[in-house]
Amino acid sequence: MTDARAGGAPRAVFLDRDGTIVEDPGFLHEPGKVRLLPGAGEAIHRLNQAGWLVITVSNQSGIARGLYDASAYNAVQRRLVELLAERGARLDGAYFCPHHPDITGSCECRKPGLLLFREAQAALGLDLARCYWVGDRLSDVEPARQLGGRALLAATGRGAAYAAQARALGVSVVADLAVAAAEIVRGG
Repeated sequence: MTDARAGGAPRAVFLDRDGTIVEDPGFLHEPGKVRLLPGAGEAIHRLNQAGWLVITVSNQSGIARGLYDASAYNAVQRRLVELLAERGARLDGAYFCPHHPDITGSCECRKPGLLLFREAQAALGLDLARCYWVGDRLSDVEPARQLGGRALLAATGRGAAYAAQARALGVSVVADLAVAAAEIVRGG
């Protein structure tokens, strides 16, 4: 087993939530509609077992749009934690941006902004250059390029639509979170 703390500060895998870990029906805000993507719970368990910290970072523009509030986001997040626990998996942190630039103006926390990653770094003592970013949109993985980490675009959710563009930027494309986790653990 590798240890994410070996050689210095802890390492983490930053995961987008909707379309990467769970099905993305659009503006997910009802706990009863949370569905893990195939293999996602097991992938997170594998990362946990290998000593990686696992953190979700999610843009939640539905809050700015007035479609739901932060308590609905938190209820969905609690349901996600329950579903992961059933598979022996856990999250070590969860961050979200409730803004949308057309409604609330620009902010530093909306991905690909770096604020939430910097907050996780401060809270957990992370070496961001030793971290991975996995998501189904370019905005999910762009912070890796800015912070010196590694990016993997998952072809789940909306990922397949961004695959060619990701490859052109030098971002590896993987089928899903399970393949990403295997690559991360292997390359650890």
